Amino acid sequence: MIFPEAEIEYQGQKIVVNLMQSRIGLSDEEIANNSIQNLEYAFSSAIKKITSGGKPEIGFTEGHKELTDLQLEDGMKTLSDGFDVGRVNLTTIPFGGLMQLKLLVIPKPDKPFTELEKFKLDQYIMRGGKVLWAIDPVNAELDSMQGHGNEEMAFPKQLNLDDQLFTYGVRLNYDLIADINCAQIPVSTGEIGGQAQIQLVPWLFYPIFMPLSKHPIVKNLDGIRSEFASTIDTLDIKGVTKTVLLQSSPYNKKLSTPKLLSLQALEQEPNPKEFQSTPKTVAVLLEGKFVSDFLNRPVPEGMTEQVKQLPESVPTKMIVMSDGDIFKNQLAADGSPFPLGYDQYTRQTYGNKNLLLNIADYMTDDSGLIALRTKEIQIRLLDRARIRSEKLYWQLLNTIVPLCLVLIFAIFQHYIRKRKYAH
Repeated sequence: MIFPEAEIEYQGQKIVVNLMQSRIGLSDEEIANNSIQNLEYAFSSAIKKITSGGKPEIGFTEGHKELTDLQLEDGMKTLSDGFDVGRVNLTTIPFGGLMQLKLLVIPKPDKPFTELEKFKLDQYIMRGGKVLWAIDPVNAELDSMQGHGNEEMAFPKQLNLDDQLFTYGVRLNYDLIADINCAQIPVSTGEIGGQAQIQLVPWLFYPIFMPLSKHPIVKNLDGIRSEFASTIDTLDIKGVTKTVLLQSSPYNKKLSTPKLLSLQALEQEPNPKEFQSTPKTVAVLLEGKFVSDFLNRPVPEGMTEQVKQLPESVPTKMIVMSDGDIFKNQLAADGSPFPLGYDQYTRQTYGNKNLLLNIADYMTDDSGLIALRTKEIQIRLLDRARIRSEKLYWQLLNTIVPLCLVLIFAIFQHYIRKRKYAH
């Protein structure tokens, strides 16, 4: 058994470095090549984290029915190796305490934000704060569907964030993406001998996003598993650069909400002709100077601290995702959490955990260390198909031809010597 990992130890602390960057659909040679490309970044990042002393602080918001500690267990635990991670309540946290955070994560809120909370968020961004928005615009859950006659009405959530995100340059749409490139879910297909028969079937509303961008956040990542994702539109905002990080496959269909979802649809094979569309954006990186959502607006009531209202931000960045479940780990029957990105039904591990780690590194790193992930190394690998088809030819060429050349040279030399000394 070979474990492709390295352990870095410094002053009693240890960090494990994963050396193998796996990815669905790639050959062993391509996986090895990607892993070699990532070595310098993996070691440099780990060494920096373990030697930097104080860890950057990352806060996950709470108070809006966000993902629970148990659902975020593995993601927060993984981040804790290089960061100080905790929960943040925007209503009660002092603004000075909010400014201590290097990154603020908003993980799938289900309750509207107040104007006071939005003001704190806005002025945090204006002062250079980084935010990861993992938002579900539509209310749809598979558990609720299974508990209500295998049907559920998917409807828009009212989170009171549309105006703020629109000002920053994105619009989350109230729709759902159905994608043929999707994960599988277990479904009961009947009983045999009193035992329920469970079968895994593709569920179009659990798209798998294959990262195609060369941006260091998603470069060489495995597929990203999602649940009930929506589309994102980007707006042309002066001074803000937009980079699409994740998209659906070209074999998708957009469904507007409200929409009645039913597990009965699993009985029908999807028609490929109905699932041909341009890839839909589901995650975008915004970088630059943002205009305040509270420009020419008064400070909301309830703000007890004196906070200078800035109309425009310093250069900063944020990431907006239209699925809040990307960073949710699955739970076993006993309530224990599985690793982030692991699908307990197919026993397959997706790239969700590495995506979270890359986002944290990119958003909190001021030294440009993440740029190491853009370096490319091309290993000159042999073509296995040509090896199989031309093996005998090259063996004969490399063994017989040199012998023949030596023999010809010897005969020619003998002939020359015979002519020279024959007289």
